[in-house]
Amino acid sequence: MVLKTFGWSFAVTALGLVAAVLFGGWTAFGIVLILSILEISLSFDNAVVNAGILKKMSAFWQKIFLTIGVLIAVFGMRLVFPVVIVAVSASMGPVEAVDLAFNEPERYEQLVTDAHPSIAAFGGMFLLMIFFDFIFEDRDIKWLGWLERPLAKLGKVDMLSVCLALIVLLVSSMTFAVNAHQHAGHADKAQTVLVSGIAGLITYLVVGGLSGFFENRLEESEEREHEAEEEAKKAGKPASAAVMVGKAAFFMFLYLEVLDASFSFDGVIGAFAITNDIVLMALGLGIGAMYVRSLTVYLVRQGTLDDYVYLEHGAHYAIGALAVILLVTIQYQISEIITGLVGVILIAWSFWSSVRRNRALAAQGIDPQEAPPGV
Repeated sequence: MVLKTFGWSFAVTALGLVAAVLFGGWTAFGIVLILSILEISLSFDNAVVNAGILKKMSAFWQKIFLTIGVLIAVFGMRLVFPVVIVAVSASMGPVEAVDLAFNEPERYEQLVTDAHPSIAAFGGMFLLMIFFDFIFEDRDIKWLGWLERPLAKLGKVDMLSVCLALIVLLVSSMTFAVNAHQHAGHADKAQTVLVSGIAGLITYLVVGGLSGFFENRLEESEEREHEAEEEAKKAGKPASAAVMVGKAAFFMFLYLEVLDASFSFDGVIGAFAITNDIVLMALGLGIGAMYVRSLTVYLVRQGTLDDYVYLEHGAHYAIGALAVILLVTIQYQISEIITGLVGVILIAWSFWSSVRRNRALAAQGIDPQEAPPGV
């Protein structure tokens, strides 16, 4: 079961890591490995959500999502999107950006270094909004209760996340940005950081709005389907399930694609906190994306969701840490290894906390997946 489901992921991992060693040695190997782990961890909740929706779809639409969806996820968001970000930030064409990355790595590194303040501000704001919206939401399951309970109460204030993000952006533009790191020294990039940060905030709000739109359409479609089935039962007639399932599946597919794109943003943007090399990004994020798809299939086939309930918390704390690190790197250089380890440690900690919780519940004779809210 595991080999059948994760076989392609294992193969892509082996090929990707070998390619990393050939491209940049063991340092590149480590960076790609860290990117893969972070992508899997940051997208873990995406796989859980995907599985919950995918199991409602017909075999045809499942196949469409797991084939065309993989192409969009791996080659679109994880390969093309980083190139577009670098190209726009460095004011060059996508083809030129790829050509420089392979043939003039020193020149490419200089351009990316000079464009880093705008990339960091855009990504920092996007990731920070993801973290804020998670931490300010009142959830049944809390990992660090002493911190999450008071923050959940504060989260009842409307637009708190946006206000705090704008304050962080303003402070960053007045501190880190006035002495931004460039390949030839330091320069004042306050205006650039402000504009890019606001663009990141707007992007988050737009993507979130699209996800909400498709989610609402999906719920409306399911309600209509349920009402039609009830009316058909009362009339003693069979419901036209094919038409209704087709409509529901279509909106499910659109919703899943927008949802996947929104989850891809944090992985791609977070990757810039690890490395500026688009080749290593594509390898690491591509490997991670394959595992996310395999995990989605595994969850659907098993008919159960993973009970490591704190992993989602750990992933979002890692996102928050990456957001802060990105903003700090506007002025200061931070090792990619340190950046990667911060996320890995947080996720490993949340995983171990989940294991301990499950053992404690099992000792009390309680199924972890059936534990009451707050336990």
